Amino acid sequence: MMNRDNPVWLITGCSTGFGRELAKAVLERGWRAVVTARDVSKVEDIVKGNEDRAIALPLDVQKADQIASVVEETKRRFGRIDALVNNAGYGYLAAIEEGEDDAVRDMFETNVFGLVDMTKAVLPVMRAQKSGIVINVSSIGGLTSFAATGYYHGTKYAVEGISESLAVEVKPLGIDVLLVEPGPFRTNWAGPSIKASATEIADYASTAGERRKQTAARSGNQAGDPVRAAHAIIEAATADEPPLRLLLGKTALELARKKLDSLKRDFDAWEKTTLGADFPEAQS
Repeated sequence: MMNRDNPVWLITGCSTGFGRELAKAVLERGWRAVVTARDVSKVEDIVKGNEDRAIALPLDVQKADQIASVVEETKRRFGRIDALVNNAGYGYLAAIEEGEDDAVRDMFETNVFGLVDMTKAVLPVMRAQKSGIVINVSSIGGLTSFAATGYYHGTKYAVEGISESLAVEVKPLGIDVLLVEPGPFRTNWAGPSIKASATEIADYASTAGERRKQTAARSGNQAGDPVRAAHAIIEAATADEPPLRLLLGKTALELARKKLDSLKRDFDAWEKTTLGADFPEAQS
């Protein structure tokens, strides 16, 4: 369980969206926050007026020296870290065949390996405290997949798998893990933050191509409210028993239930074949 007595929140990717709103919500509660972004000038306004309990620090999660510096400065200033929010990340639009190697690997470096490196840097602090929570911002795209965002789904499915194992490993040490799975929200994800392959193959126009158009058209009109999402995350993180997964928004809930139904259909329809793969003596 995380300490709820004036906790210290370390949040990545605070220049826009969930990170920004979460940092503001933490400070509104009178708590302490380490507010980070690749361009620190974009988050200094959050800290302004709260300098006694908040610091803004530059952080690119692909840079090991910056990760180490942020953790050390947080310990020096506040002496502890109660909640790590791995929020930094972005999307990439491309059919699988259209994906450009450098762009895909760069997204994995941020969305997966950056998250892992941040977590590994903070865990020694939480283990020493015997308390804390690691909040990994995944996506409904970590549970179900669509055309044009296959590589992004790959990063989020990786975050889901890593987080599940982490939760088992750290629970006995007093540390919780929370996976946040938002549906469509009015953040920059589908707008300025998203990247796309320059390659577009005509054969995918009706699948990946159509999804590219829909994503652009929906930007700014999504049902999800990042401010309400921030308060929901805090509610789950500070619960006596935080959930492993927190879906955010009606669309996320509907899509998750649809995925569960799809899995069950396949499992049930192919049960006989599935069981037949064992040695006969194991089937009885």
